[in-house]
Amino acid sequence: MKGKRIIIAEDHTILREGLKSLLSSDEELEIIGEAGDGLEAIRRVNELEPDMVLLDLTMPRMNGMDAIREIKRNHPETRVLVLTVHKTEEYVLASLRAGADGYVLKDSTRAELVMAIHTVLSGKPYLSPGISQRVIQGYLDGKREGQTKPVLETLTQRQREILKLIAEDYRNKEIADYLCISLKTVEKHRDNLMKKLDLHTAAALTAFAIEHGLTET
Repeated sequence: MKGKRIIIAEDHTILREGLKSLLSSDEELEIIGEAGDGLEAIRRVNELEPDMVLLDLTMPRMNGMDAIREIKRNHPETRVLVLTVHKTEEYVLASLRAGADGYVLKDSTRAELVMAIHTVLSGKPYLSPGISQRVIQGYLDGKREGQTKPVLETLTQRQREILKLIAEDYRNKEIADYLCISLKTVEKHRDNLMKKLDLHTAAALTAFAIEHGLTET
């Protein structure tokens, strides 16, 4: 009998291969697809309608946070388990707000990852023990309701794309060509980013992008 159907969304091929190998011995799980970036993850979910997406947060073209929102918008029944290196409060809460059903760290053991997958597939939330109890309790208690959104969440998808490309040392013209938009539009987005983030140099924008996981790792 076929198991629960899973897509792995991770931009590093060697990690995808490792995850497939690691999970292959579990007869209750079936890896039916892979994705190397956020946009491909959305496309694969639309095509295959899996039970779960095992998804990294830091991916090219579209980051994991935006991919979660899009997946949940179109396929609310598909479970999303974040698998990431990021253990800070901002990433955890932002992922849960985006619609993630669970959050597990990449330094977890195989046993913990399998447990997390089965827990989320059963309809229960899962948060890695490596995440501080304070973060978990703060979310469950709703203490953060009414607080100002983290600045990262105030950026539009296009602004995040442009910020990522700036951090990867693309010039305005190169960004315009890459995204198929006008140079003037890129310059306007860049100005808006600097105002919104209160950062006024390319170096400062790059540091912000790296700090918030928008660049490839």
